[in-house]
Amino acid sequence: MSDCECGYSVNATTSQHMVFTDLIETDWLHIKNASLDTDWQPQEFDVSPQNSHGPYGRAARVANVISNPLNDSHSNSGHSVLGGDPGLQLWVRAKPEGNLISTGEIDTMRNDILYGSFRASMKLTGEPGTCGAFFYYFNDTQEIDFEFLSSQFNATSSPVNLVLHSSLSLQDGNDASHSPTFKVMQLPFRPDEGFHEYRFDWTPDKVSFYADGQWLVDMIQDVPTQSGHIAVSQWSNGNELWSGGPPKSDAVMTIQYIKAYFNSSHSNRQADYARRCSNPSAAKAICVVPELSGSPTFDTYFFSENFNQTVNQTVYNDTKKNDAPHPGEGSNRSFWATLVLMAAIIALL
Repeated sequence: MSDCECGYSVNATTSQHMVFTDLIETDWLHIKNASLDTDWQPQEFDVSPQNSHGPYGRAARVANVISNPLNDSHSNSGHSVLGGDPGLQLWVRAKPEGNLISTGEIDTMRNDILYGSFRASMKLTGEPGTCGAFFYYFNDTQEIDFEFLSSQFNATSSPVNLVLHSSLSLQDGNDASHSPTFKVMQLPFRPDEGFHEYRFDWTPDKVSFYADGQWLVDMIQDVPTQSGHIAVSQWSNGNELWSGGPPKSDAVMTIQYIKAYFNSSHSNRQADYARRCSNPSAAKAICVVPELSGSPTFDTYFFSENFNQTVNQTVYNDTKKNDAPHPGEGSNRSFWATLVLMAAIIALL
């Protein structure tokens, strides 16, 4: 019997206890080429100024998603290959491409993510004129966002904008600031001065937001109900009421890691889980996700570094295969994992 075959437990010692059966864990400190990672896809697309709701549109470019791993692939500290903060870089360029601002974004390859706990350790830019975002997305009315406006950071203010986009924000031109599912929270640190972990837990009843393991707020209205994907981006469209910009200098946002523990809407993955999890009450059948208290360190824990804790999960191995497994095939070659819907998980507790 393997460890964790019945899932990964979040908030194990509280009434908010949840178990999820899938994982994506990405250690950007040691990945040499983001384009080869089978869990993530650097984005390439254009959005017109009209559709971007700003004087500029957005031009997401693969060239703005740059891997900057540690020099020593066997170490969790030291200098990076390109210099500066190690991790995955997302750039916003100061010079527009005509009426488009050049930006960076990565999305999960999977779009069957339905409920879960999602964490990203990031360092935002201090260059005014961008919006850094960590989010779940199905469509413009089903979206969960951490959004950081670099122009808002100063010596006395370090806000983060927490958003559930809904039909109300869509009716207001994708502006959620007047809706009940928009909150501005002050952080006890500058997001542009160091790495911090940002986390949201999404269940059928609510979305809970955290920073460095500390609870920020719960939102219970307009909670998304559809499966989608996870993304991280840094962008600008020149809108003075939001991102501002373009930045006067090229602006970089750096990601140390992303961790996701979640369920799937995919019937094949649910069937895989049912076959794998024969006894959820067995010792080590469910593994507890370590809770963070304080700023993350580079020496963070990954279940995916231990084969016995990710059996029947598909673990990324630095090679993008043309025959990469589809959900439900049960390969052990990328982080694509076996899931089950929240209702089935609750029945196991």
